[in-house]
Amino acid sequence: MEHNPAAAWLTEAASAAEQQGAGNLLRVVLIVMVVGCVLTAWFLLRGYRRKDE
Repeated sequence: MEHNPAAAWLTEAASAAEQQGAGNLLRVVLIVMVVGCVLTAWFLLRGYRRKDE
């Protein structure tokens, strides 16, 4: 089997996540949710801008 640094990094990260718990995953999920909400609000509300032409 060939040495694949990406796979080694992934397995190392997975073992580190097991030791740390779900704190980092939860933090990433919350940040993605907040950014998604902001982008969705911007996308929906940009259509309500008044055109002063």
